[in-house]
Amino acid sequence: MRQLARDDDKDENEAIQRELAAHASREGFTLERLFIERLRADEESAFFGLVDALKTTDVRHVIVPSLWHFARLPGLQAAMRDHIEREIGARLWVVQGSSVEQRSVAS
Repeated sequence: MRQLARDDDKDENEAIQRELAAHASREGFTLERLFIERLRADEESAFFGLVDALKTTDVRHVIVPSLWHFARLPGLQAAMRDHIEREIGARLWVVQGSSVEQRSVAS
């Protein structure tokens, strides 16, 4: 989840976490960790933290509220999604309201 420092809204974070946890549960998963990027210079990128976690664990499913939470530019969204799916071999689940978009790793 990507946020500006001034947008760090605890209620919104909790609502998004509940939505992601509910989706994970419906799909037979457990939400293990939430990566929040607060866009401050002194913190590591949430995306890099996610990638590191995927490389060092057996986790192969990533749930995001929307691709906007990766980046605002569609090309960068696609590149980040591609990196997770093709380079790491994880499956990305995109939850946008009540609709769910899932794309499996291309062979």
